[in-house]
Amino acid sequence: VRLQVQNVEKPLYRGTFHCFQSIIKQESAFGLYKGIGSPMMGLTFINALVFGVQGNTLRALGKDTPLNQFLAGSAAGAIQCIICCPMELAKTRMQLQGTGEYKLKMKNYKNSLDCLIKIYRKEGLRGINRGMVSTFIRETPSFGFYFLTYDCMTRYLGCEAEDSYVIPKLLFSGGMSGIVSWLSTYPVDVIKSRLQADGVGGVTQYNGILDCVRKSYHEEGWRVFTRGLTSTLLRAFPVNAATFATVTVFLMYMRSEDNLHECEPGPIIQQPSSL
Repeated sequence: VRLQVQNVEKPLYRGTFHCFQSIIKQESAFGLYKGIGSPMMGLTFINALVFGVQGNTLRALGKDTPLNQFLAGSAAGAIQCIICCPMELAKTRMQLQGTGEYKLKMKNYKNSLDCLIKIYRKEGLRGINRGMVSTFIRETPSFGFYFLTYDCMTRYLGCEAEDSYVIPKLLFSGGMSGIVSWLSTYPVDVIKSRLQADGVGGVTQYNGILDCVRKSYHEEGWRVFTRGLTSTLLRAFPVNAATFATVTVFLMYMRSEDNLHECEPGPIIQQPSSL
């Protein structure tokens, strides 16, 4: 977020590593965890929605094909936007608060919940849903590629329950799924971050998505749409590796009772050579 929204004329950070160093030096290690309250509150519900909707949509479509995997994932991505958008708005605002300050001289927001409450009081529902359209544009295809990649990777690697290397294979498949999903829509994420950060300093720059795209490109060129990509991918692999592996192993355990080898095909992987 810091890299995506920084002023190109007076940049604070030269890149991912410099940003990391600067935050620790200027704001202590706790600066790296600004805005953590919002994901902690929202990610449980988001993952429940995503995997639940994806599994049920895939069953409703009736046939496990790559296209249906993509459609089911896209449906899941679209629905979870109702939680994801306000959550990321609060996260973005909290992460930008007190940039470069060890001790905040003035806090606009005490925490993520306080942030959302103040935005709601000032701007109403429209305020806490700032960036909803860009979030929808990002999440819908992104989750389609997310589940499609995981399905293809587990098929290719032959993730069998009796395989002694099944956990590493699941971790690798999940990590690659995360990377592909972020690469597929990353420029939209830059625009979303800029829209949600707009007005933090009291000045509003953008009138909407197209205006943000036009002004960002005019001022910084095409590279603006890749800002923060390195740090995003470094985060994406371990996070999604852990997410997919945990969900898959948990479903295996719940369905197998005493025998993992009798696990029935589920909503995540449904091919013969799968879990």
